[in-house]
Amino acid sequence: MAYGNTPPPGPPPGWGGWTPPPPPRPGVIPLAPLGLGDILGGAFSTIGRYWKQLFGIAAAVYGAAAVAVGVALAIMYAVVGDHLRAIYDATRDEPPVWDDIRPLLFAFLAVWGIGMITFLLATAMVYASVPAILQDAVLGRPTTFGVVWRRAAARVPAVIGTVFLVALVSVIPVALFLTAFVGLMIALLAAGTGPLIVPPLAFVGAMATAPLAVWLWVKFSLAPAAAVFEGQGAIAAMRRSSKLVRGDWWRIFGITLLTGVMAGIAAYVIQLPLSLVQMLPGAIGSSDLGSDPTGSQVMVFLGGAIVLSLVSQLIGQVVVAAFPQLIASLLYIDRRIRTENLAPTLAEAAAVPPAGY
Repeated sequence: MAYGNTPPPGPPPGWGGWTPPPPPRPGVIPLAPLGLGDILGGAFSTIGRYWKQLFGIAAAVYGAAAVAVGVALAIMYAVVGDHLRAIYDATRDEPPVWDDIRPLLFAFLAVWGIGMITFLLATAMVYASVPAILQDAVLGRPTTFGVVWRRAAARVPAVIGTVFLVALVSVIPVALFLTAFVGLMIALLAAGTGPLIVPPLAFVGAMATAPLAVWLWVKFSLAPAAAVFEGQGAIAAMRRSSKLVRGDWWRIFGITLLTGVMAGIAAYVIQLPLSLVQMLPGAIGSSDLGSDPTGSQVMVFLGGAIVLSLVSQLIGQVVVAAFPQLIASLLYIDRRIRTENLAPTLAEAAAVPPAGY
């Protein structure tokens, strides 16, 4: 027999060379269990197709938060500006007095509180807008800024609850350790044996509590997505996240860590030019200060520095908040596809024309 003329072996009888068709992909992801490439590809595809809605909402809410802080700073300066100038004009022979320092402390605490509240609201709006966009992005449907805004705004209270509770639950182990450590350190220092034993105790305590805090953080990382996709309240969304993460903790942790690093690097690269601008001589009036600046000169310098810092932080925060939450929302969809067979439901929904289009 001439083996050179023998035809190559064919497929098993009855198969006919058939291969299963690829999963449907009406939108930014295939409707099947997602790998890392699918998740990253879906995230970048969503940014490419819906960047106006995604970054528009993020820029709007963080911009509003920055304006609120700026207004608060302006009001603070109008109220306590005389005390601030008195402190900067103080000399070694005439040091600042408590009557000038006290109003500034209260004013800065008030501005800090306003900043924390406004940026928490802004972050919650971004966290809610990402799943709201993915509701259409996964199905391949168009959407508008107004539609996303209304969806996200309706879920902001629940998302704030999840963000606050997840942060609280994650911080509890660290707070308990710090409380115990400070008490132990005081006792050891009082006994005269503290300096040598305190550093090892601090290291052991940190190693014992940090993993627990990270485990809790990953366990509830899908809660904001559940709050939006399923209309869950804060507690119910945390329970939902815990259920979905079960059995896949390490994979979710690895992907979340990777994307967090990616977002941090991107934010740093974006903020770098503004940081370099602040260092340029005369960029915000630093070259005009001289060796003995007046209070008004210092105020101009501080005002310029604060404005540039707010703009830089605003741009970086848009990336840091939006991209990781986009990945978390895609992980939520992936876990539901894997554990609840969500893919056929999504495929059926994608085949139905949306109302209004």
